Amino acid sequence: MKGLRTALLSAFVAFASTQKVQVLPLGDSITDICCWRSFAWREISQAGLADQVDFVGSVTGIPARCDAPSGFDANHEGHSGWQAYDIAKNNIDAWMRQSSPDVVHVLLGTNDINIGKRDATTIVGAYTSLLSSMRTANPNVTVIMATIIPMRWDDATAAAVNKQLPAWVQQHNTTQSPIYLADISKTTGFTTNMLQGDGIHPTTQGDQVIASRVAPLIINAVEFVLARRLN
Repeated sequence: MKGLRTALLSAFVAFASTQKVQVLPLGDSITDICCWRSFAWREISQAGLADQVDFVGSVTGIPARCDAPSGFDANHEGHSGWQAYDIAKNNIDAWMRQSSPDVVHVLLGTNDINIGKRDATTIVGAYTSLLSSMRTANPNVTVIMATIIPMRWDDATAAAVNKQLPAWVQQHNTTQSPIYLADISKTTGFTTNMLQGDGIHPTTQGDQVIASRVAPLIINAVEFVLARRLN
């Protein structure tokens, strides 16, 4: 009997370690057509976790200029022009069912400001709605919430959203469903000099800064999920 228990435990450990952690990059065009995902994947690979991570989402691909590394997983849920408010109302439930992510990285809000003309309170409220849907689909989901990157206009609304996020994360963080804050705002060194000519999308340097803030948190989240599977 002891030998059977040992064999079953060994089989469970092997199974848990071979089931990839599903990571959903959720965003707008900054996720869809920019390069930070490929840079983040390099860091994930360098951490020895590429074989244990599965980027998921209904969209696939990345621009050729991003020079994605071999083995890069191009799936994501980035939709150019889309807003957090609308995604929370119309899309997140279906995407969570389809992708069943263990980890969700959220980089949204730019279009809520530029297109939706929404205020900071409404945008943060959309984040709360997104989180509620994620946790309904997966009570154990780990969330990485990114700040809004700087823009060359209406920085006041972005700054107001970003100012609220640390307290928002603290309020909603739980042991079962932890939330990490990826700060890619001006306060951590992302400047408007790191934007393309449109004043919205990051340059290669900007993408590298995003990846440097996001990738370590993805790595932490993946390691957390893997460790929890063994408990």
